[in-house]
Amino acid sequence: MAIFKSLLTSLLLSLFLLRFVESSDPLVIENMVEENSFNDKKIDCGRACAERCKLSSRPNLCKRACGTCCSRCNCVPPGTYDNYDVCPCYRDMTTHGGRHKCP
Repeated sequence: MAIFKSLLTSLLLSLFLLRFVESSDPLVIENMVEENSFNDKKIDCGRACAERCKLSSRPNLCKRACGTCCSRCNCVPPGTYDNYDVCPCYRDMTTHGGRHKCP
């Protein structure tokens, strides 16, 4: 019986370690972040965009554009400027003229 328990424990530990090693591949993690596969909870876009646009010279325009980007990407970069690399979807969204859509 003791051999069975130790064998079962080592098997479970091996499976756990194998899963951890598989998921630590940077490309897999990057794809998971871009697809929001492990963050299905919606963020509060109104609050996030109010924080992002608080120093804008045109806060209403900024909040409207930010809200559109937030609803599509479910992500808003921290701070009031830049930090686009945190949210690749937010960073890559452009207008018809090729400019950044998201503030």
